[in-house]
Amino acid sequence: MHQMGDGTGADPCAGCGGRREFLREAAATAAALLVSLGAGRAQAQGMALRAIQALSARADEATYALPAADGVSIDREREVIVARWHRRVYAFALSCPHQHTMLRWQEHEGRFQCPKHHSRYTPDGTFISGRATRGMDRYAVRRTGNALVVDLDHLHKQTDDRAAWDAAFVAV
Repeated sequence: MHQMGDGTGADPCAGCGGRREFLREAAATAAALLVSLGAGRAQAQGMALRAIQALSARADEATYALPAADGVSIDREREVIVARWHRRVYAFALSCPHQHTMLRWQEHEGRFQCPKHHSRYTPDGTFISGRATRGMDRYAVRRTGNALVVDLDHLHKQTDDRAAWDAAFVAV
């Protein structure tokens, strides 16, 4: 069993519906991201969600294969979404910046929504409405050859440093 950082050994998914529920919600989230970035709903729903693992990881960064095509991948262990769309690759935190609940994709609205307090976001992470006060958090990223390096120590908050938040992508 994966042991949580608190040393309890508690299952991080206990009570959250298990693997199938996580994968269903992650696929919906990926579809929402694609729709908000300009894909039609049918196109976004047709995009496969990929579960990924880092090629290498340290406490402060994780390295992933640079996506070869548009799509969304999720590293569940590190709670990172890697998205490639329209020649840009982003890395997002999987949780709502308000109270860190896993975000869900609302297909009928074409946006992300926090199930706890109903904060809503466009697929690029821009805040729309709700209790949150900023957009979804983006990790600093850089390209090294055919790899994407995600700096896990530098999570950009839209309201703290808008320029860094806006620049948190890699062109491909």
